[in-house]
Amino acid sequence: MIPATMLAELTEWRAALVPAGKWPARQMARLAEADVFGWLIPRRWGGSELDEPEILGGYLELSDACLTSAFILTQFNAAVQKLVTCGRESLQEKWLPRLARGECFTTVGISHLTTSRSRGPGPAVIAERDSDGFRLSGHIPWVTGANAAQLIVVGGTASNGEQLLAAIETTDPRLTIAPPQEFLALTASQTGPIELRDVTIRPEQIVAGPAPEVLKIGSRGGTGSLTTSALALGTSRSTLRALRDELRQTPSLESVVSQLADEGRMLEDALFAASRGEPGAWSAEQIRRRANSYVTRLAQSSLAAAKGTGFVSGHPAERAIREAMFFYVWSCPQSVVQGNLQELACRDERSI
Repeated sequence: MIPATMLAELTEWRAALVPAGKWPARQMARLAEADVFGWLIPRRWGGSELDEPEILGGYLELSDACLTSAFILTQFNAAVQKLVTCGRESLQEKWLPRLARGECFTTVGISHLTTSRSRGPGPAVIAERDSDGFRLSGHIPWVTGANAAQLIVVGGTASNGEQLLAAIETTDPRLTIAPPQEFLALTASQTGPIELRDVTIRPEQIVAGPAPEVLKIGSRGGTGSLTTSALALGTSRSTLRALRDELRQTPSLESVVSQLADEGRMLEDALFAASRGEPGAWSAEQIRRRANSYVTRLAQSSLAAAKGTGFVSGHPAERAIREAMFFYVWSCPQSVVQGNLQELACRDERSI
């Protein structure tokens, strides 16, 4: 999927992302060289049009090398997927060929429609009808790479409860990009809020809707999807290698490492079985709950094996602990949260 030499570069560079917290421009440039940005884009617009198992394999490779880059790619692909299925030929012709070549960047501001709902009395983003279009106003809390993007696919909610998705160019003067947040991990993803103040949406900018639960229209991912689990399992590969390195110093860990490796292979097999729709395959939420548990236990094992050195900032075990926590807050359905909390409370999942 991605050249081994490039993956090695991404692995080498990832440590520098943590203290700097800057947008990983050279990582994105390398992904463009490998045609990674065209994974979801149809061939007619210059993409490679991969199927889901192929894309999940790519995510496993990329998140093993650099979780930050993999996460950024998921947000890019979330926007691309909406553009591919929108049916707006002019919008597609304008953006998809350039996006496939990595000449520009797009991202999404849609989490407030699902897991990150507004805590106020109404929707986070209000969509008001305006002649033949809409005007969008509100606060979107989580947008990855907005400062690097030329186009953002955002969501809004109309007075009747229907939702819509719209493509807004970042040059729009009524869109304000706030400084990104500093996170426990993945700060270099440059994720933060944006503000919309009566942003005019013409019909040709509407990507989906208005409709109830607009994110389900033409969806290949979303909250609790296989993509999020693929990233958890991919970054677990990296942690497992670090844990194996500890075997040189502590051979008694061999049985523990072997069990964890077997579990990782089992979860990856389950991931691909689900992506192929095989009979009896686990659901996306079942896989996500187990992937969250696995990436956390593996990171804890790595820290315990490394002992005091692993507690030092910059050590792979320390980074693994922080990155594992990301999967409890990123696109995590309440049912998955509940299952993970039951596990932390040492309750059998059959009692959930």
